[in-house]
Amino acid sequence: MAQHKPIYAFLGPEGTFSDQAVRTFVSKGRLAAEYEPLPCDSMSDVFEAVDRGKADYGVVPIENSLEGPVTTVLDAFAFTTRAEILGEVALDIHQSLILAKGATLDGVTAIASHPQGIGQCRRWLNRFLPDRQLRLADSTAAAVAMAVEDASVAAVGSTLAAELMGADVYEEAIEDNLSSQTRFVLIGRGPVAHDGPGKSTLALFIQSDRAGVLQMILSEFTYAGINLTMIQSRPTKRELGDYMFFVDIDGYADDPDIAIALNCLRMKLREVRIIGSYPRAV
Repeated sequence: MAQHKPIYAFLGPEGTFSDQAVRTFVSKGRLAAEYEPLPCDSMSDVFEAVDRGKADYGVVPIENSLEGPVTTVLDAFAFTTRAEILGEVALDIHQSLILAKGATLDGVTAIASHPQGIGQCRRWLNRFLPDRQLRLADSTAAAVAMAVEDASVAAVGSTLAAELMGADVYEEAIEDNLSSQTRFVLIGRGPVAHDGPGKSTLALFIQSDRAGVLQMILSEFTYAGINLTMIQSRPTKRELGDYMFFVDIDGYADDPDIAIALNCLRMKLREVRIIGSYPRAV
């Protein structure tokens, strides 16, 4: 009997930075070396594939060093999905200018990419390809596919997409800020081994908006000596002014000091939800 290969869902097509994150998880031994890729049309589809059992796991971006948290992913964790965070990786994000095989820059009349890809490379594009038509794509990999099909289109995307689709990389690392990193998380269900230093992601829902609520939350972590690495407020979508908080902390949720702090918060908040407790990317 053939052994089941786990299915991993990600924002497609193949060659996106999410696909690159899947491959990074594999290279670090966090995923099975043999797996079935499931490219999805949107991040909502990634969550749905995991929730409905079409995929064993999914990989989604959750935070960028330049643009902050990915709010659609945070909202999915807060309001729609049953999936948990099982791990994380951080990728350096480098955009390249990609052309069809044998195409030249002189023949380029349009630039295709995801809106973020174009925005991240505006200085280079304005200098070397000014006044070109812009074509927006659902992903940088989809933009590379557009360039492969039409030699007059240059794509802003990853070298992985160029390699997979047989395109030429005209120039690498054309982004305005070379320090861009994106944190991707592995989502699914099940226990997670304590493999090195830990991190926990929490969703905290307050009883009512009143003075000192945030200070009270922060004080519980301070008293326990717990380091917060991220805090982000999001509307609960119930009514105007009703907010909740996402918090990342160092350590596993079952560490004694963290468990006590969470129990104290449960007595003061409407809900304390552990979105994931997993090995920290190092």
